[in-house]
Amino acid sequence: MSPERGGRRRRGGEELRVPEAEFTSYYGWPILKAPVWKWDIAAYLFTGGLAAGSSLLAAGGQLTGRPALRRAGRVASLAAVTASTVFLIKDLGRPARFHHMLRVAKPTSPMSVGTWILGAFGPAAGLAAVAEGAAWLPGRGLPGLVRRALPPVGHAAGLAAAATAPALATYTGVLLADTAVPSWHEAYPELPVIFAGSALASGAGVGLIAAPCAQAGPARRMAVAGAALELYGAHRVETRLGLLSEPYRTGRPGRLLRAGRALTAVGVAGALLGRRSRTLSALSGVALLGASVATRFGIFEGGVASAKDPKYTVVPQRERLERRRAAEG
Repeated sequence: MSPERGGRRRRGGEELRVPEAEFTSYYGWPILKAPVWKWDIAAYLFTGGLAAGSSLLAAGGQLTGRPALRRAGRVASLAAVTASTVFLIKDLGRPARFHHMLRVAKPTSPMSVGTWILGAFGPAAGLAAVAEGAAWLPGRGLPGLVRRALPPVGHAAGLAAAATAPALATYTGVLLADTAVPSWHEAYPELPVIFAGSALASGAGVGLIAAPCAQAGPARRMAVAGAALELYGAHRVETRLGLLSEPYRTGRPGRLLRAGRALTAVGVAGALLGRRSRTLSALSGVALLGASVATRFGIFEGGVASAKDPKYTVVPQRERLERRRAAEG
């Protein structure tokens, strides 16, 4: 008696059909434990990217002599990295846990590496933002000395923050892919690309909102580059992963990612067409920020959905086993 795919045969040749398996587990529990992370971690993904993109925007304004762009990027970067720290500490439960993570560096742990990246980026971004207040200090005495010292210190700190920004923008993608959540784990090549693009686009959004049109050139170029990376990566996770792409196309995650694509397209179009219109530029900046929020939450919720349904764990495992058997046979 030899087994057949989808059934088996009796001696007389009669085929007994076996019904398709239903992907359930004991007592109806999922095979994988869904991530315990809540909306605050999805918000952390967004604010971390916004901080990174804004610092790159500020560095661009600094190096090209665009003070409004530099100022907007530095202030937004400090606000966003502060929010990121709050969200991370909220998830950890106690502020002391964040401090404890800085006591040990584990290169093999994305969370440990990310904590160190955040710890390096935050003070640099903060110092650069504080330097923007130098003009408000008196010109004499000790305040006058601080007033003269802050701009060059802020210049160096701004470049240091920008140098750390790519790691801050992408490590969260590595962090998600390092989990056992099927649709995150399988998307390990695309998640850092999506998050890098989203960071650039959100930083560009800050510049388009805050800077006059004459100074917004770098922001427009960032918007195009960020949108290209974000749309490419999102398209890949929705089409390359086979069954594991399904959570990104359906339900709430699918709606969020479609909204992100639409807002990204609107934002880029407004950035390119609004070169002379401050209102149109600002609206395109709002669209880009909204796109970044929708994309981050869509990716987050897509992964959570894949962990809750057993088929996203069972079917890929069976397919890998069949491929291995075919290769060995």
